[in-house]
Amino acid sequence: MVHPARLRNPCKGNGSSGTVLRCFASAGRVRAGTQAFGVLQEAGGATRMKAVWGAALVAAGLAWGGAAGACELGRPLKMAGLDYDSAAFHTAVAGAIAEKGYGCKVERVPGVVAPLVNGLARGDVDVIMEIWMANPVEAWVKAAEAGKVEPLGTTFPDANEGWFVPRYLVSGPDAKAPELKSVEDLKRYKELFADPEEPGKGRFYNCVAGWVCEGINTKKLAVYGLANDFTNIRGGSGEALVAAIEAAMKRKRPVVFYYWGPSWLVGAYDLVKLQEPAFDPAIWADLKASDAPKRATAYPDSKVVNGANVEFVRKAPQLAAFLKAYTTSSELTSKMLAEAREKGVTPEQQALVFLKTQPDVWKKWVPAEIAQKVASGL
Repeated sequence: MVHPARLRNPCKGNGSSGTVLRCFASAGRVRAGTQAFGVLQEAGGATRMKAVWGAALVAAGLAWGGAAGACELGRPLKMAGLDYDSAAFHTAVAGAIAEKGYGCKVERVPGVVAPLVNGLARGDVDVIMEIWMANPVEAWVKAAEAGKVEPLGTTFPDANEGWFVPRYLVSGPDAKAPELKSVEDLKRYKELFADPEEPGKGRFYNCVAGWVCEGINTKKLAVYGLANDFTNIRGGSGEALVAAIEAAMKRKRPVVFYYWGPSWLVGAYDLVKLQEPAFDPAIWADLKASDAPKRATAYPDSKVVNGANVEFVRKAPQLAAFLKAYTTSSELTSKMLAEAREKGVTPEQQALVFLKTQPDVWKKWVPAEIAQKVASGL
């Protein structure tokens, strides 16, 4: 997922081996300091957006009120407001603990990974809650090598990525593709995933345009011999990607797509990951480095860490210690995200649900007196 982005023009450039690249518009828009999570609905031939998870990001300058007690920073804590669901949730959880337990005001700086990591290196941002270590954004690698940022805790150790189809497509009495088990089988099923705008091609929903995984998936399409058989659809945002996928699954239509866990989609829907060649580190390294790789391999499971500016770590050792202890799991995160999606609540609201219902998890991250302050503030 990844979320780590090498930003470039998302609608510019073509893939290799005849791959057709097409962008679809973002379903989310930032207005009045909030990021709306939406699903696409078709009405009278027009596409409209229905917000189902609002206020995911608080714009820079809009701070949560600090709790009693002085924040050791002596100023607001500036957190990266990444624009996808798992990061928004974990930012809300960590922000709530910083507010209620450590007396800090919290400011969110909205954006995507690469610019936010650059801000982290400069000190414009203090903390980012998700860096995917199996596939880190280049800005993070350079900043870490320069000694400007450092990883702290493991937000979750077991993130995973891959190509998925809904289970109803491959199993059960109404399954339309019972023999679809691996990426190698997709060529035989391209008509099932037909792209109405590209006759003779199937439609593959790739990663978000500009994210590292988008380039990797484009290379995989070529290596697996699918570049001429599938249109390579890239979303303008994580919300746009999931909106298109969910629209198909709600109608029980065939859809094949890249996705990642943890995510609300993985928590809410019964999905099957298509088999790929078993992960091989050498092949993976070549796949990432080469413009025209000859082999491909499955995505590795990834440790996802939170990270911070080194000056923040020096100035705020108590907050840094909390973030170093911060850890959850992919399964728990997906569960929380699916529950939030179903109820239509914000990441901030779901963070409070997490703090109320999962004390055995988060109380391990902080000293007893901080845990008491947090619990009293719920």
